[in-house]
Amino acid sequence: MVRENKAAWKAQYFIKVVELFDEFPKCFIVGADNVGSKQMQNIRTSLRGLAVVLMGKNTMMRKAIRGHLENNPQLEKLLPHIKGNVGFVFTKGDLAEVRDKLLESKVRAPARPGAIAPLPVIIPAQNTGLGPEKTSFFQALSIPTKISKGTIEIINDVPILKPGDKVGASEATLLNMLNISPFSYGLLVSQVYDSGSIFSPEILDIKPEDLRAKFQQGVANLAAVCLSVGYPTIASAPHSIANGFKNLLAIAATTEVEFKEATTIKEYIKDPSKFAAAAAASAPAGGAGGAAEKKEEAKKVESEEEEEDDDMGFGLFD
Repeated sequence: MVRENKAAWKAQYFIKVVELFDEFPKCFIVGADNVGSKQMQNIRTSLRGLAVVLMGKNTMMRKAIRGHLENNPQLEKLLPHIKGNVGFVFTKGDLAEVRDKLLESKVRAPARPGAIAPLPVIIPAQNTGLGPEKTSFFQALSIPTKISKGTIEIINDVPILKPGDKVGASEATLLNMLNISPFSYGLLVSQVYDSGSIFSPEILDIKPEDLRAKFQQGVANLAAVCLSVGYPTIASAPHSIANGFKNLLAIAATTEVEFKEATTIKEYIKDPSKFAAAAAASAPAGGAGGAAEKKEEAKKVESEEEEEDDDMGFGLFD
């Protein structure tokens, strides 16, 4: 009877996997290390109406996907990524929104012996509130301390774990004594599947402005190459036309060729003062005020020189 129930449960699981892949075009492959049942229940509740979480044995997930490859061959791309403690989060909504929901579901957790540190752990300088009898424990871990008001005080910040280090019993005990929960656990997105394509979750952080800038840079590079080799394309055609128009203006400036666009440049060549007048007209008001001040100073200097000339040779005693 138990075997029949287990077989029926497996059959229902395979059907559910196939239905989810048929219904949802997008999903996350998520790691579920150190995620407890209570936290998983909270995650499912927070994603209700937005996404569906599916967990299971890797062998069963692979078997279900392989059995559905005839209808959806693109699912084969998922098989190499089903390893370790992983699951699926299916959605029809915005991938970035669902990813943010998953990040919000992380919870703080104490350091347990044997766990691998995902980030550096530093004990800050502080008064621990522990009695002097614990001094030997800190000395065994080479943590500088002093007794302050009858309690142990850590003098300096002390790094005790680096990313990738295995948490030992002493480190775990110390962190628990200080009520420090250095790690946070939740469903971590490892890969993203979207309509037959699989990619890294970092791509979700790319904004439309980033795509636009990359596209414009690519168009500029393409135009530069096309102009260099003399091969016209849509990207290089505007530059070719502009360069050709400049050449026409240069020819018209040195010949009798006349056309509407060359009239202005010919007038400037015949009478450069027009160009100077146009430049002066476009100068800022502050520059005009400065020029007026210079003119006034010049007039003062001229008037002083004229007065000196009037007095020269006509003294009262001559």
